[in-house]
Amino acid sequence: MDATGKGYKKRLGGLLLLAILVSGCSSAAAGQGDGAGSLVIRDAADREVLLPGAPERIVALGNGEVDIVYALGGEVVGRPEDNGGLPEAVQDVPIVGSVHTVDLEKIAALRPDVVLGNEPINRGDIPQLEGIGAKVVLTEANSIADIRDQIKLIGQLTQREERASALTAELDAKLAEWSGRTGAERTALMVYGAPGTYLAALPNSLAGDLLETAGGVNIASQFPRMQSYPQYAQLNTERVVEAEPDVIFIMTHGNPEEVQEGFIREMEDNPAWSSLAAVREGRIHTLPADLFGTNPGTRIIDALQLLGELLEP
Repeated sequence: MDATGKGYKKRLGGLLLLAILVSGCSSAAAGQGDGAGSLVIRDAADREVLLPGAPERIVALGNGEVDIVYALGGEVVGRPEDNGGLPEAVQDVPIVGSVHTVDLEKIAALRPDVVLGNEPINRGDIPQLEGIGAKVVLTEANSIADIRDQIKLIGQLTQREERASALTAELDAKLAEWSGRTGAERTALMVYGAPGTYLAALPNSLAGDLLETAGGVNIASQFPRMQSYPQYAQLNTERVVEAEPDVIFIMTHGNPEEVQEGFIREMEDNPAWSSLAAVREGRIHTLPADLFGTNPGTRIIDALQLLGELLEP
């Protein structure tokens, strides 16, 4: 072959190599493009949840999550039963049960992109919810810090990070006002009740964290926690009488009057309770269900303010 033929082959080989390189670059760019816009959320259960972008259809199983979504300027297509703490804007939004009673059929009919649930209560519901085509993001609310994290997480999920940062900054500023408060170091028993069942809230519960932040002292701090509900302990009358709390708070998810009446009847039937000055002098307060019977979301400061007032001598 002559020199011209060799030169032609050399040029042809170069062109082929260039084509392969260009093709490779194009494929790589296409691969990057395929992932563009995807959203990765790490939830309270330390799970990575991958979404194509900010969800358009959100179902929330808890009041606090609904409150936060609307505080960030979003909306939900499904919500829990109302106990007085939900935004007015959701009154016509379909009810899908709650964190404890997930109505899978109703949720499926709403075709949600994402279901906001509770960690760990809704962990077992993930396979069924994913089976209807929804992603599941779990949040928790066992402390004020957890609610702060909820705001941040839902802000990331809805791609409203700037608004979420403003809300957390506002929360931090209000919390700073409570720094160093002692609440006269008044001791308190926080009872979570349902008709016939009464538990003591521990410091690792949201109510317990609120009590300590407000300056109170939780007499149940050393009570043995329950295995199934580690934020609570069985109510031990003997230990309560021994600790002699200055104040007794009653919390419930619903029917606060019924729960209070039942608790007072139980105290009247047990002479040990009548030995407490808090009982004799009526220092028993039933806390509003929308602030203490469930996660109040961005209204956590209202709950803290009320508790602080009730702890005052």
